[in-house]
Amino acid sequence: MLNSGSIGYSNSYHRGVDWPTILLYVALVGFGWSNLYAANYKPEVGLEFSLSSEYFKQLVWIIITAGFAGVIMLSDSKLFVEAAWPIYGMSLFLLTLVLFIGKEVYGAKSWLAIGPIQFQPAEFTKIGTALVVSRLLSRYGFTFSTKNYFRLAAVIFIPVIYILLQNDTGSALVYFVFLLPMFREGLTPHILLLGTLCLLAAIASLLLDTWIVMIAILIVAAIALFLFLSRNKQPKLAIIAIAIDTVASLAFWLIDTFLLHKNLDAEIYLLAAVGLTTVFLLIMTLIHRFRGTLIFLLYLWAGIGTSFATGYVFENILMDHQRTRINVLFGIEDDPLGAGYNVNQSLIAIGSGGLTGKGFLGGTQTKFNFVPKQTTDFIFCTVGEEWGFLGSTTLVLVYLAFFLRLIFLAERQHSVFSRVYGYCVSCVFFFHFTINVCMTIGLMPVIGIPLPFFSYGGSSLWGFSVMLFIMLKLDTDRDVLIR
Repeated sequence: MLNSGSIGYSNSYHRGVDWPTILLYVALVGFGWSNLYAANYKPEVGLEFSLSSEYFKQLVWIIITAGFAGVIMLSDSKLFVEAAWPIYGMSLFLLTLVLFIGKEVYGAKSWLAIGPIQFQPAEFTKIGTALVVSRLLSRYGFTFSTKNYFRLAAVIFIPVIYILLQNDTGSALVYFVFLLPMFREGLTPHILLLGTLCLLAAIASLLLDTWIVMIAILIVAAIALFLFLSRNKQPKLAIIAIAIDTVASLAFWLIDTFLLHKNLDAEIYLLAAVGLTTVFLLIMTLIHRFRGTLIFLLYLWAGIGTSFATGYVFENILMDHQRTRINVLFGIEDDPLGAGYNVNQSLIAIGSGGLTGKGFLGGTQTKFNFVPKQTTDFIFCTVGEEWGFLGSTTLVLVYLAFFLRLIFLAERQHSVFSRVYGYCVSCVFFFHFTINVCMTIGLMPVIGIPLPFFSYGGSSLWGFSVMLFIMLKLDTDRDVLIR
């Protein structure tokens, strides 16, 4: 349904178009193509224009993308509301096809081949997911009820399951950013804080023994519990709870050591003690009717559960190359000729650029193929080598301006649907940019995330561009209530 107030709806393709965003987009696509050409350039051949080269194919895809953009801008904004579920359903259908007839590339069975055309459905599923999330959040009278939590979780995580089955972990991680726009619409911040806690606990568990992580969590929890119960004028209960946990841990250790002789791990004693303390707190909550105790216990058990689960997931679910990449990232292993080779060569390429770079087509690390995947995952190192620190910083600032402009567009929307969709697009782009750049400089493990508008590939270019131009089309009707 499309409602309009005093300002009427119009599908004119030029009225209200945000030209600053389009100029930033053109600048990024153009600079991306020039760096793709530079990465393919061979000094012994010189300047050439090969029809079979990656830069020529990318140019063809850019031209096709311009056609997509034109069609979108000539469309009716209401179309993207009405077509949200069909687009999402078609995306899931394509993801299902990949599991049966997909083509494997670099260990991930995530490509569909139709004649000479190959594409990744996961890149287009982001569009359908963003549209459906926007439609759900913009429903009249929407609240974050239990029922809506399950609906949103299903919409976001069903594609994640499909993509994980394709062994494409990097693409699956992108879908978690669809949670972020919900905080703008009133989602409780506890979910974000809980996720941050679990992430920190997981990282700590990779670097330290589980019992050390648990003790750190319990110390923080003890401080938080004392402050919480002090506000409720019951500090003695906090002291009793801390004492129960401490004495119980020691008692379980003594019983095991001198009576049972099981030689259990220290974290088992701590876990049993926390369980006993939890029972005590629940009883006190029922008696004194405290508010917030359940949330406190949720944080506590989420942190402890993550510290336990991390080791199991790391050893039994992740594949060998994924474990090695994480170990190399955190300095647990040193594998300069294996898992660490790509990142090391990328760092050498970026570092060799110095302040001002070696100049366009002047790079050596990328020209002689020292950097693997230099036109896809590691395209940023070409920027660093040829344009140096100043060029890399300028590119980062252009991306920053692009992201801020997207947020500005999202905030000025009169329609909740358009605003949520704008934030979905902003979060997807920002996640891709951040992870890709951090991969190339060794701050994140290599997980195969393309750099928007730079990395070689028609699927990513079309996916990113279609997402953006749908947002720009919705922005042309920013003063209209689209529902």
